Amino acid sequence: MTTLQDFLNANPVDNVTDEVFISERFKDEDGKTFLFKIKAMTNKDFNDIRKRATKVKGRKAEFDVEAFNRSIVIQHTIVPDFKNAESLQALGCMTPDHYLEKVLLSGEIVELASQIQKLSGFDVEMEALVEEAKN
Repeated sequence: MTTLQDFLNANPVDNVTDEVFISERFKDEDGKTFLFKIKAMTNKDFNDIRKRATKVKGRKAEFDVEAFNRSIVIQHTIVPDFKNAESLQALGCMTPDHYLEKVLLSGEIVELASQIQKLSGFDVEMEALVEEAKN
């Protein structure tokens, strides 16, 4: 009989990955759909990205959802590698953020971020995360 403790010990969360569909736009010349390979966020990853996306101005905290989504996508997408130096150079981009904005549509960034959040165990809407970050 396996216990919950045995299950947890055998299934650490530091290397959970999946391949996900993002958009009909991503097809090869034969019509085969390209899938994105993503990895889950750890608690530390999530807290670090959330802190970087939260700016305190006086007594008010503002959460930048776009910066949060871009960071999640850049840090937790394995394939393609949005930090690949050759790809950045090929499109004349100085940063992974700039490259991401050149190769993905706004909705695709949001969908990819959403898929990463789902893989990471979040089954809530982004608005709830924004409210949590503000508090």
